[in-house]
Amino acid sequence: MLFLPFPEQKHKANQTVVMPNYVQHARSSLTQLAATGADARRIADRAVSMWSDVDAALSPIIGHRGVTALLRRSLLLTVPTHTALLTAHADVDAPSDFGALRATLERQSSETAIATNDALLQKFVDLLTNLIGESLTERLLRSVPDTPSSDGAVQETSS
Repeated sequence: MLFLPFPEQKHKANQTVVMPNYVQHARSSLTQLAATGADARRIADRAVSMWSDVDAALSPIIGHRGVTALLRRSLLLTVPTHTALLTAHADVDAPSDFGALRATLERQSSETAIATNDALLQKFVDLLTNLIGESLTERLLRSVPDTPSSDGAVQETSS
C-alpha cells in the first residue's frame, strides 16, 4: 500500500494567508493568560486543554485516530521551525494523548510556548482545511468552547 502524505497548502507570494477564527481565539487566550504572569506550565495546561476540546469536537467526525494522525502530521511539518516539537512528534501515538505536547511546551518560556502552539495549531487547521474545506473546518471548530473545558488556570470572579 502506498502512503501519500497530506497535501501541502501552497500560497502565492502576494496572497495573504487568513488565520481561521479558532486559531486567532487560541492565540488571544494564551496571550492574555501570559499577560497575567502565567508561567509556561500554565500556558501548556491551557494549550493542552484547547487541544482536548479540538479532539472532542472533531473525533465524532474523523475519529480520535484521525485527530491523532492530523496532529502527528502537523507536528512533523512544524518541527523545522520549532525543533522542540520533535520529541512530541515521537511520543504522540495514542488518540487524545497530549502529554508529550504538554511536556514540550512546559520546557519553554511562556512566549516560546505560545509561538510553538500557534504554529502547530495553524498547521493543524491548514491540513484540516485541505482535507474538508474552509467552511466545514470553521463550522467544526466553532463548536469548540471559548473557554477550555478542563482549564482552571484563569477563573473570572464577579463582584
